Amino acid sequence: MSAAEPGPRARTGFVAIVGRPNVGKSTLLNALVGEHVSITSRKPQTTRHRVLGVLTQTADTQPVRQFIFVDTPGFQRKHKSLLTRRMNETVRAALAEVDAIVFVIDARGWTPEDEAVLELLPRGRGNVVLAINKADQLSDRGALLPLLASSAQRFPFAALVPVSAEKAWQLDDLLAEVGKLLPEGEPLFDADQFTDRSVRFLAAELIREKAFRLLGDELPYGLTVTIDRWDESEGRAVIAATLVVDRDPHKAIVIGAGGAKLREIGRLARIDIERLIGKPVFLETHVRVRRGWSDDAHALKQFGYE
Repeated sequence: MSAAEPGPRARTGFVAIVGRPNVGKSTLLNALVGEHVSITSRKPQTTRHRVLGVLTQTADTQPVRQFIFVDTPGFQRKHKSLLTRRMNETVRAALAEVDAIVFVIDARGWTPEDEAVLELLPRGRGNVVLAINKADQLSDRGALLPLLASSAQRFPFAALVPVSAEKAWQLDDLLAEVGKLLPEGEPLFDADQFTDRSVRFLAAELIREKAFRLLGDELPYGLTVTIDRWDESEGRAVIAATLVVDRDPHKAIVIGAGGAKLREIGRLARIDIERLIGKPVFLETHVRVRRGWSDDAHALKQFGYE
Protein backbone atom coordinates (compact mmCIF):
# COMPACT_ATOMS: atom_id res chain seq x y z
CA MET A 1 0.00 0.00 0.00
CA SER A 2 1.44 3.38 -0.95
CA ALA A 3 1.50 6.27 1.49
CA ALA A 4 -1.26 8.00 -0.48
CA GLU A 5 -3.67 5.08 -0.25
CA PRO A 6 -6.13 5.16 2.63
CA GLY A 7 -6.13 2.27 5.06
CA PRO A 8 -9.11 -0.01 5.52
CA ARG A 9 -12.18 1.63 7.02
CA ALA A 10 -13.11 0.93 10.59
CA ARG A 11 -15.86 -1.56 11.32
CA THR A 12 -18.52 -0.81 13.91
CA GLY A 13 -21.60 -2.80 14.80
CA PHE A 14 -24.10 -3.86 17.42
CA VAL A 15 -23.82 -7.44 18.67
CA ALA A 16 -26.56 -9.08 20.74
CA ILE A 17 -25.53 -11.69 23.29
CA VAL A 18 -28.51 -14.02 23.76
CA GLY A 19 -29.29 -17.32 25.43
CA ARG A 20 -31.32 -18.97 28.12
CA PRO A 21 -31.14 -17.70 31.71
CA ASN A 22 -27.96 -18.43 33.66
CA VAL A 23 -25.86 -19.64 30.74
CA GLY A 24 -23.11 -17.05 31.26
CA LYS A 25 -24.08 -14.19 28.93
CA SER A 26 -23.18 -11.40 31.36
CA THR A 27 -19.93 -13.08 32.36
CA LEU A 28 -19.06 -13.32 28.67
CA LEU A 29 -19.87 -9.63 28.10
CA ASN A 30 -17.69 -8.56 31.04
CA ALA A 31 -14.82 -10.75 29.82
CA LEU A 32 -15.03 -9.40 26.27
CA VAL A 33 -15.18 -5.76 27.35
CA GLY A 34 -12.73 -6.16 30.22
CA GLU A 35 -14.95 -4.25 32.66
CA HIS A 36 -17.73 -5.07 35.13
CA VAL A 37 -20.54 -3.85 32.87
CA SER A 38 -23.27 -6.38 33.61
CA ILE A 39 -23.96 -8.02 36.96
CA THR A 40 -23.68 -11.77 37.39
CA SER A 41 -24.93 -14.47 39.70
CA ARG A 42 -26.01 -18.10 39.51
CA LYS A 43 -29.63 -17.09 39.83
CA PRO A 44 -31.77 -16.77 36.69
CA GLN A 45 -33.24 -13.34 35.91
CA THR A 46 -30.10 -11.57 37.13
CA THR A 47 -29.91 -9.48 33.94
CA ARG A 48 -33.09 -7.45 33.52
CA HIS A 49 -32.00 -4.45 31.47
CA ARG A 50 -30.59 -4.07 28.01
CA VAL A 51 -27.00 -3.07 28.75
CA LEU A 52 -24.41 -2.02 26.19
CA GLY A 53 -20.77 -2.98 26.60
CA VAL A 54 -18.26 -1.37 24.24
CA LEU A 55 -14.95 -2.83 23.07
CA THR A 56 -12.80 -0.72 20.74
CA GLN A 57 -9.80 -2.32 19.08
CA THR A 58 -7.18 0.07 17.74
CA ALA A 59 -4.07 -0.04 15.55
CA ASP A 60 -1.56 2.81 15.53
CA THR A 61 -3.95 4.66 17.88
CA GLN A 62 -6.75 4.52 15.28
CA PRO A 63 -9.97 2.54 15.87
CA VAL A 64 -10.11 -0.58 13.74
CA ARG A 65 -13.18 -2.35 15.12
CA GLN A 66 -15.77 -1.28 17.64
CA PHE A 67 -18.00 -4.01 19.06
CA ILE A 68 -21.11 -2.65 20.76
CA PHE A 69 -22.36 -5.66 22.71
CA VAL A 70 -25.97 -5.78 23.82
CA ASP A 71 -26.37 -7.92 26.94
CA THR A 72 -29.95 -9.14 26.96
CA PRO A 73 -31.99 -10.80 29.72
CA GLY A 74 -32.28 -14.57 29.54
CA PHE A 75 -35.35 -15.56 27.53
CA GLN A 76 -37.89 -16.73 30.11
CA ARG A 77 -40.74 -19.20 29.94
CA LYS A 78 -41.33 -19.12 33.70
CA HIS A 79 -42.32 -16.33 36.11
CA LYS A 80 -44.99 -14.83 33.80
CA SER A 81 -45.07 -11.34 35.26
CA LEU A 82 -45.22 -8.09 33.33
CA LEU A 83 -41.53 -7.65 34.11
CA THR A 84 -40.72 -11.02 32.52
CA ARG A 85 -42.81 -10.26 29.44
CA ARG A 86 -40.95 -6.99 29.00
CA MET A 87 -37.62 -8.75 29.41
CA ASN A 88 -38.59 -11.20 26.64
CA GLU A 89 -39.63 -8.28 24.44
CA THR A 90 -36.16 -6.81 25.00
CA VAL A 91 -34.61 -10.03 23.67
CA ARG A 92 -36.83 -10.07 20.56
CA ALA A 93 -36.15 -6.39 19.84
CA ALA A 94 -32.39 -6.84 20.15
CA LEU A 95 -32.39 -9.72 17.65
CA ALA A 96 -34.15 -7.59 15.07
CA GLU A 97 -31.95 -4.52 15.45
CA VAL A 98 -28.36 -5.76 15.66
CA ASP A 99 -25.70 -6.49 13.05
CA ALA A 100 -24.54 -9.76 14.61
CA ILE A 101 -25.71 -12.21 17.25
CA VAL A 102 -23.73 -14.34 19.71
CA PHE A 103 -25.93 -17.20 20.85
CA VAL A 104 -24.57 -18.76 24.05
CA ILE A 105 -25.18 -22.36 25.11
CA ASP A 106 -23.54 -24.54 27.77
CA ALA A 107 -20.90 -27.06 26.68
CA ARG A 108 -22.82 -29.80 28.48
CA GLY A 109 -25.38 -29.78 25.71
CA TRP A 110 -28.65 -28.39 24.42
CA THR A 111 -31.69 -27.91 26.66
CA PRO A 112 -35.36 -27.15 25.87
CA GLU A 113 -34.68 -23.57 27.01
CA ASP A 114 -31.89 -23.30 24.41
CA GLU A 115 -34.29 -24.58 21.76
CA ALA A 116 -36.79 -21.85 22.70
CA VAL A 117 -34.15 -19.17 22.05
CA LEU A 118 -33.05 -20.90 18.84
CA GLU A 119 -36.56 -20.48 17.44
CA LEU A 120 -36.18 -16.68 17.77
CA LEU A 121 -33.00 -16.45 15.69
CA PRO A 122 -33.14 -15.09 12.11
CA ARG A 123 -32.24 -17.93 9.75
CA GLY A 124 -31.67 -16.02 6.55
CA ARG A 125 -29.22 -13.34 7.64
CA GLY A 126 -26.10 -15.45 8.26
CA ASN A 127 -25.16 -13.31 11.24
CA VAL A 128 -25.33 -15.74 14.18
CA VAL A 129 -22.21 -17.10 15.90
CA LEU A 130 -22.64 -19.93 18.40
CA ALA A 131 -20.52 -19.57 21.55
CA ILE A 132 -20.29 -22.87 23.43
CA ASN A 133 -19.52 -21.63 26.93
CA LYS A 134 -17.88 -23.43 29.87
CA ALA A 135 -15.95 -25.67 27.48
CA ASP A 136 -13.07 -25.67 29.97
CA GLN A 137 -15.24 -27.56 32.47
CA LEU A 138 -15.53 -30.67 30.27
CA SER A 139 -13.37 -33.52 31.55
CA ASP A 140 -13.16 -34.85 27.99
CA ARG A 141 -12.65 -32.17 25.34
CA GLY A 142 -13.52 -34.82 22.77
CA ALA A 143 -17.13 -34.45 23.88
CA LEU A 144 -17.16 -31.13 22.04
CA LEU A 145 -16.98 -32.82 18.65
CA PRO A 146 -20.46 -34.38 18.65
CA LEU A 147 -21.87 -31.19 20.18
CA LEU A 148 -20.33 -29.11 17.40
CA ALA A 149 -21.69 -31.52 14.79
CA SER A 150 -25.21 -31.58 16.21
CA SER A 151 -25.23 -27.79 16.63
CA ALA A 152 -24.26 -27.28 12.99
CA GLN A 153 -27.25 -29.42 12.00
CA ARG A 154 -29.67 -27.34 14.04
CA PHE A 155 -28.98 -23.93 12.52
CA PRO A 156 -26.84 -22.30 9.77
CA PHE A 157 -24.43 -20.64 12.17
CA ALA A 158 -21.78 -18.36 10.69
CA ALA A 159 -19.27 -19.94 13.09
CA LEU A 160 -19.17 -22.20 16.14
CA VAL A 161 -16.61 -21.30 18.84
CA PRO A 162 -16.03 -23.17 22.13
CA VAL A 163 -15.15 -20.62 24.84
CA SER A 164 -14.81 -20.11 28.56
CA ALA A 165 -16.12 -16.73 29.66
CA GLU A 166 -14.86 -17.29 33.20
CA LYS A 167 -11.32 -18.21 32.09
CA ALA A 168 -11.29 -15.84 29.06
CA TRP A 169 -10.41 -18.84 26.87
CA GLN A 170 -10.71 -18.48 23.07
CA LEU A 171 -12.37 -15.09 23.32
CA ASP A 172 -10.00 -13.73 20.64
CA ASP A 173 -11.29 -16.45 18.31
CA LEU A 174 -14.85 -15.44 19.10
CA LEU A 175 -14.08 -11.76 18.44
CA ALA A 176 -12.42 -12.66 15.15
CA GLU A 177 -15.54 -14.47 13.94
CA VAL A 178 -17.92 -11.75 15.12
CA GLY A 179 -15.67 -9.06 13.65
CA LYS A 180 -16.22 -10.51 10.18
CA LEU A 181 -19.92 -9.66 10.52
CA LEU A 182 -19.51 -6.01 11.50
CA PRO A 183 -20.33 -3.46 8.79
CA GLU A 184 -17.94 -0.70 7.81
CA GLY A 185 -18.53 2.44 9.81
CA GLU A 186 -16.93 4.92 12.16
CA PRO A 187 -17.00 4.27 15.93
CA LEU A 188 -20.05 5.49 17.80
CA PHE A 189 -18.33 5.66 21.21
CA ASP A 190 -15.03 7.05 22.43
CA ALA A 191 -12.25 4.50 22.58
CA ASP A 192 -12.09 4.60 26.39
CA GLN A 193 -15.86 4.26 26.91
CA PHE A 194 -17.00 0.78 27.94
CA THR A 195 -20.76 1.23 28.45
CA ASP A 196 -23.65 3.56 27.71
CA ARG A 197 -24.95 3.35 31.28
CA SER A 198 -24.43 5.95 34.01
CA VAL A 199 -22.44 5.29 37.18
CA ARG A 200 -25.69 5.58 39.17
CA PHE A 201 -27.20 2.74 37.15
CA LEU A 202 -24.07 0.61 37.54
CA ALA A 203 -24.00 1.26 41.29
CA ALA A 204 -27.63 0.18 41.68
CA GLU A 205 -26.90 -2.97 39.69
CA LEU A 206 -23.85 -3.76 41.82
CA ILE A 207 -26.02 -3.58 44.95
CA ARG A 208 -28.59 -5.89 43.35
CA GLU A 209 -25.81 -8.27 42.33
CA LYS A 210 -24.62 -8.60 45.94
CA ALA A 211 -28.19 -9.27 47.09
CA PHE A 212 -28.58 -12.00 44.45
CA ARG A 213 -25.29 -13.61 45.44
CA LEU A 214 -25.70 -13.40 49.21
CA LEU A 215 -29.33 -14.39 49.52
CA GLY A 216 -29.22 -17.21 46.97
CA ASP A 217 -32.38 -19.28 46.88
CA GLU A 218 -33.85 -17.17 49.69
CA LEU A 219 -33.90 -14.11 47.44
CA PRO A 220 -37.33 -13.19 46.09
CA TYR A 221 -37.51 -12.41 42.36
CA GLY A 222 -39.39 -9.23 43.23
CA LEU A 223 -36.33 -7.22 44.27
CA THR A 224 -34.95 -4.11 42.64
CA VAL A 225 -32.70 -1.23 43.73
CA THR A 226 -33.11 2.53 43.49
CA ILE A 227 -30.50 5.23 44.10
CA ASP A 228 -32.11 7.92 46.23
CA ARG A 229 -29.13 10.19 46.87
CA TRP A 230 -25.77 10.74 45.19
CA ASP A 231 -23.53 13.48 46.57
CA GLU A 232 -20.05 13.36 45.12
CA SER A 233 -17.01 15.53 45.83
CA GLU A 234 -13.35 15.16 44.94
CA GLY A 235 -12.71 13.23 48.13
CA ARG A 236 -15.64 10.83 48.39
CA ALA A 237 -19.20 9.97 47.40
CA VAL A 238 -22.20 9.69 49.72
CA ILE A 239 -24.85 7.35 48.31
CA ALA A 240 -28.23 6.30 49.66
CA ALA A 241 -29.93 3.29 48.09
CA THR A 242 -33.18 1.39 48.67
CA LEU A 243 -33.72 -2.30 48.04
CA VAL A 244 -37.37 -2.65 47.03
CA VAL A 245 -39.24 -5.93 47.56
CA ASP A 246 -42.82 -6.80 46.63
CA ARG A 247 -43.97 -8.65 49.76
CA ASP A 248 -43.77 -7.89 53.47
CA PRO A 249 -42.07 -11.20 54.46
CA HIS A 250 -39.30 -10.53 51.92
CA LYS A 251 -38.18 -7.42 53.79
CA ALA A 252 -37.05 -9.51 56.75
CA ILE A 253 -35.17 -11.88 54.41
CA VAL A 254 -33.16 -9.05 52.88
CA ILE A 255 -32.41 -7.40 56.24
CA GLY A 256 -31.43 -10.67 57.95
CA ALA A 257 -30.98 -11.36 61.65
CA GLY A 258 -29.97 -8.15 63.37
CA GLY A 259 -29.50 -6.48 59.98
CA ALA A 260 -26.54 -8.74 59.12
CA LYS A 261 -27.55 -9.54 55.52
CA LEU A 262 -28.22 -5.95 54.59
CA ARG A 263 -24.93 -4.79 56.13
CA GLU A 264 -22.99 -7.41 54.16
CA ILE A 265 -24.78 -6.52 50.93
CA GLY A 266 -23.81 -2.89 51.52
CA ARG A 267 -20.22 -3.71 52.45
CA LEU A 268 -19.55 -5.79 49.34
CA ALA A 269 -21.33 -3.34 47.05
CA ARG A 270 -19.39 -0.42 48.50
CA ILE A 271 -16.08 -2.09 47.60
CA ASP A 272 -17.12 -2.49 43.97
CA ILE A 273 -18.60 1.01 43.72
CA GLU A 274 -15.37 2.50 45.08
CA ARG A 275 -13.49 0.60 42.39
CA LEU A 276 -15.97 1.89 39.78
CA ILE A 277 -15.70 5.59 40.65
CA GLY A 278 -12.17 5.63 42.04
CA LYS A 279 -12.84 7.21 45.44
CA PRO A 280 -14.11 6.29 48.94
CA VAL A 281 -17.85 5.72 49.26
CA PHE A 282 -20.23 6.05 52.18
CA LEU A 283 -23.15 3.79 51.26
CA GLU A 284 -26.42 3.85 53.17
CA THR A 285 -28.95 1.11 52.39
CA HIS A 286 -32.63 0.68 53.28
CA VAL A 287 -35.35 -1.84 52.45
CA ARG A 288 -38.96 -1.04 51.65
CA VAL A 289 -42.01 -2.90 50.34
CA ARG A 290 -43.78 -1.99 47.09
CA ARG A 291 -46.41 -4.71 46.74
CA GLY A 292 -46.73 -6.26 43.27
CA TRP A 293 -44.34 -3.86 41.59
CA SER A 294 -43.19 -6.42 38.97
CA ASP A 295 -46.77 -6.55 37.59
CA ASP A 296 -47.41 -2.80 37.85
CA ALA A 297 -46.74 -0.83 34.66
CA HIS A 298 -46.34 2.46 36.53
CA ALA A 299 -43.86 0.95 38.99
CA LEU A 300 -41.88 -0.70 36.19
CA LYS A 301 -41.52 2.67 34.46
CA GLN A 302 -40.53 4.32 37.75
CA PHE A 303 -37.82 1.71 38.32
CA GLY A 304 -36.46 1.99 34.77
CA TYR A 305 -37.94 -1.16 33.22
CA GLU A 306 -39.27 0.38 30.03
